[in-house]
Amino acid sequence: MSVVRGKRAALFFAAVAILLGLPLWWKTTETYRAPLPYSEISGLNALQLRLMVPVTVVFTRDSVPLDDQEKLPFTVVHEREIPLKLNDWSGCCHFLVYKMKIKCRFQKAYRRALEHEEEALSLHSVHEAEAMLAEPEKQAEGSLTVYVISERSSLLPQDGGIRSSIWRTDSCERATIDMMSYIGPERTAVVRGLIHREAFNIIGRRIIQVAQAMSLTEDVLAAALADHLPEDKWSSDKRRPLKSSLGYEITFSLLNPDPKSHDVHWDIEGAVQRYVQPFLNRLSAAGNFSVDSQILYYAMLGVNPRFDPASSSYSLTMHSLPHVINPVESRLGSSAASLYPVLNFLLYVPELAHSPSTFRTRTELQWPPMLSTVPAGVALWIYNVDPKIYNASELPVRVEVDMVRVMEVFLAQLRLLFGIAQPQVPPKCLLSGPKSEGLMTWELDRLLWARSVENLATATTTLTSLAQLLGKISNIVIKDDVASEVYRAVAAVQKAAQEVALGHLSSAFAASQEAVTSSERAFFDPSLLHLLYFPDDQKFAIYIPLFLPMAVPILLSLVKIFLETHKSWKKPEKTD
Repeated sequence: MSVVRGKRAALFFAAVAILLGLPLWWKTTETYRAPLPYSEISGLNALQLRLMVPVTVVFTRDSVPLDDQEKLPFTVVHEREIPLKLNDWSGCCHFLVYKMKIKCRFQKAYRRALEHEEEALSLHSVHEAEAMLAEPEKQAEGSLTVYVISERSSLLPQDGGIRSSIWRTDSCERATIDMMSYIGPERTAVVRGLIHREAFNIIGRRIIQVAQAMSLTEDVLAAALADHLPEDKWSSDKRRPLKSSLGYEITFSLLNPDPKSHDVHWDIEGAVQRYVQPFLNRLSAAGNFSVDSQILYYAMLGVNPRFDPASSSYSLTMHSLPHVINPVESRLGSSAASLYPVLNFLLYVPELAHSPSTFRTRTELQWPPMLSTVPAGVALWIYNVDPKIYNASELPVRVEVDMVRVMEVFLAQLRLLFGIAQPQVPPKCLLSGPKSEGLMTWELDRLLWARSVENLATATTTLTSLAQLLGKISNIVIKDDVASEVYRAVAAVQKAAQEVALGHLSSAFAASQEAVTSSERAFFDPSLLHLLYFPDDQKFAIYIPLFLPMAVPILLSLVKIFLETHKSWKKPEKTD
């Protein structure tokens, strides 16, 4: 009887351990992984963007033949794929820089000019025409308006010898003969018409050239996607623009290494209010900005300049610029505590013993010493003191910094840091200078186009890397909040792609920013690292001492019961 009771007890313990204990242990020790949209993320890796630029083309009287005017209004769509290829350092071959396919679609809506537009375009000054054509409602972001004027119109110069401060061309400021187009500071342009049987085709090609210069080009997108390119695909003289961010911190620093000789004064507050702040206000759509300033005394450069007898000045080589900046950078304030990129603009007044100083390129001295930017986001300009001051007064001499000249250089460098380069205008095209803010409206639109593409590329890369990481390492915990951020990022990428295809630049840029924020928030979530340092061998070291003392008696009892039962089955029955 006791033998039967022992067998039943062993079977009961085995049943409880297998049917209840093992599933309970498995459930309580499993790694929680919320479901993720892996299929949608893999689809984003081959995302094809269609950037639609709405272009309104307005034809005045006598700009095209009468037969063509009768066809108005109608819509023409011009689509081209941006190859995103970049020359290598030798310029002899091309490389594919990013596998995301991007197509630019210009939707041209042709119509006749209204009465007030005819009156404005009949004037003799482009500025007067632009002021009269200023519509009460602001044009949509990313859209363009091109006015086609008569072939004989005097709105664009047809004779040489006309000099005006508003005209800027690739080589000079002198208007040339028979200008074919004009690009204004707003989202407007003027193209000269043509009386020809193929007028629409010829004028259409001119309009496309102007629209491409005012919107997206291969160079603009290649610069925006610079972080996604291998280092060897960029030449050393190409400057990478700042990475897209929700905000930027700008610091202006005055470095006075020799206060015993120089009593330097600069009106940085007034200069920022007059020159920098209007520019940043126009650029506020691309991010938030904070500006501060400081004066650093006894801030010495890390490299002593060498005296050049030929120029009677001290020179610093361009390749030594990082070594020059490193000692000063430690006193600028650490950027590690900031969530946003930090830009440092340094105005360095050389000490009396090394004055005047300049930069030396490979071939010649750079005089006056212009601004040079290093990869760390630090810009340096050497401000030399006039030697005549030393003869007229005792040390320390009072130095009044010319803030107009300084801010002119700093603003030009700030434009380059944000990727706002001089546009490549078509031949015989007049380019108006920027407004007082230092930024044309269509340049801001072009920056937002490039930032939207960059954000989509960054978000797609981040989501793809996260999906691959979670697929390879199975013991990473995926919480519900991380999964929600991933879903939000995928939805934002899809929404941004739809908005750029519809030409809605403002909403597309906002959605792309949300995609980057959510994807990086999910990728850098601290909970993803909790179990990465808990390998499988440690699991065996923990669980074997727990289960082995309990499992051995149960297994031996089961084996014994199995053998006895098997033996009883084989024992023959006795017969009388």
